[in-house]
Amino acid sequence: MTGKDSVVLVDKGTMPKIVSTDEKGTAANTLATVESQQPDKAAERGKAMRQVIAAFIANIGTISTGLIFGFSAVVIPQLQAADSLIPVDESQASWVASLSAIGTPIGCLLSGFVMDNFGRKKALIATQIPTIIGWITIACASNVSMIYAGRVLTGFGSGMVGAPARVYTSEVTQPHLRGMLCALASTGISLGVLIQYTLGAFTTWKILSGLSVMVPVLALLLMLLMPETPNYLVSKQKPEKALKSLAKLRGSSYNIEREVDQLKAFAAKTNATGKKKLGFRETIEALVHPSSLKPFAILTIYFMMYQFSGVNTITFYAVEIFRDSGTTMDKYTCTILLGVVRLIFTIVGAILLRRCGRRPLTFISGVGCGCTMVGLGVYLYFKYQWDHSVPPIEPTATWFPVACIFIFIITCTVGFLIVPWVMIGELYPMRVRGLVGGFTTCMAHSFVFIVVKTYPLLTHLLERHGTFILYGCFSFAGTVFFYLCLPETKGKSLQEIEDYFSGRIKTLKKAKPGRGNGTGPDGTDGQQLLTVEKNKLLP
Repeated sequence: MTGKDSVVLVDKGTMPKIVSTDEKGTAANTLATVESQQPDKAAERGKAMRQVIAAFIANIGTISTGLIFGFSAVVIPQLQAADSLIPVDESQASWVASLSAIGTPIGCLLSGFVMDNFGRKKALIATQIPTIIGWITIACASNVSMIYAGRVLTGFGSGMVGAPARVYTSEVTQPHLRGMLCALASTGISLGVLIQYTLGAFTTWKILSGLSVMVPVLALLLMLLMPETPNYLVSKQKPEKALKSLAKLRGSSYNIEREVDQLKAFAAKTNATGKKKLGFRETIEALVHPSSLKPFAILTIYFMMYQFSGVNTITFYAVEIFRDSGTTMDKYTCTILLGVVRLIFTIVGAILLRRCGRRPLTFISGVGCGCTMVGLGVYLYFKYQWDHSVPPIEPTATWFPVACIFIFIITCTVGFLIVPWVMIGELYPMRVRGLVGGFTTCMAHSFVFIVVKTYPLLTHLLERHGTFILYGCFSFAGTVFFYLCLPETKGKSLQEIEDYFSGRIKTLKKAKPGRGNGTGPDGTDGQQLLTVEKNKLLP
């Protein structure tokens, strides 16, 4: 052979093709011809703004969850005040704080059933009704029992909204947007907490309850205008409606037929469309399949570890904790600033989630929460010694516990408050995504109830310093678990993730060049990867 140039054409999923060129310049012409046939990458992705709007509307209800979380922090000091209309003791106050978490697991389980049988959209609409009734009940309360009832109802609604909001967002968005937009749920919760902390410093709890009812009303009305997710419609053998849904979510220039065909092909591969509704036996088989059990075990342990890091103890008892920390700063000012920091770093975490992935942010949270909780516990131990010395010693470095709490919220927010909630919409198989997502949020909020309710008990058994050191130890233990067991799902399609847990593929590690980049439903971007190598062949 004589020296020649060769053009190497690499089509994704195929073997490289080598085209020899006899004349000078033919390689360049070949390259130009092939490049001209490549589809515009922007056209391969639907209109981002439509997906952003859909995700924002789906997650308005999560603001109510933040309002519910932050309510007890500001209402308990008002109820325990000498001039309270409904005075409460320490035991009653702990029930006011924790009762919302009793209703939440029930709502989580119901939301899974509603999602899989009636659709994601209807689940998001239904969840607002008990929340509205609950806030009205609290606003009209004349005794502590009515507050209890209202907290259970709002918690029930909070449980119902968690999984549907995240599943809806994950199914209407494309992989390059999914991680960031699924984090909107955590952003909504942080925004709700901030709103409640701020308004609670200036208004009574009755007015606060009346204002809070506006959010679920808005969420209900806007959700009526949104389409059902194409994934759900395909799973129910409604491809025509799926096409209409995608047209609204992706825009007219996007190839919606190709995406629906890919969804149908994957549903057929996983037998997700065999029946419009799974029977009891089929449901149990799907639930005990490794593609469901493995991610359920991972996320359940994740939620347990992160809840026992103390995040909701800080959230639910913020005013009380700042009061008892020994700081000279105003406790309500500290609480409002805490809400601002939480909101800012939730947004930062959502951005970092797209750039850094799930595992690095989780490690930051685990180590950061562990160090700050142990640091806070050590300071409170010395404060305990100072308070019980004779005569009492004036606390020093009162900025330190405040710094520990703020750094705790920062590190916790960028990982723990975002990653597991995003993964609820990512890890589970299509056939039972709603049901297992409901089970997972049920477990998560069960841990919330346990942590919030046991905090007063632990402070009596271990004192405050021992309680916070215990929380720090949980964070360190969780970090070890996350390092060993947590998969990285950044940039992966929902189908790739399901294939991984089903055992159809061995790893979720970053694909080598020549594989899909995850911009389409099947994990590809629909474009050829073209490389031209100038190889001088040996004579």
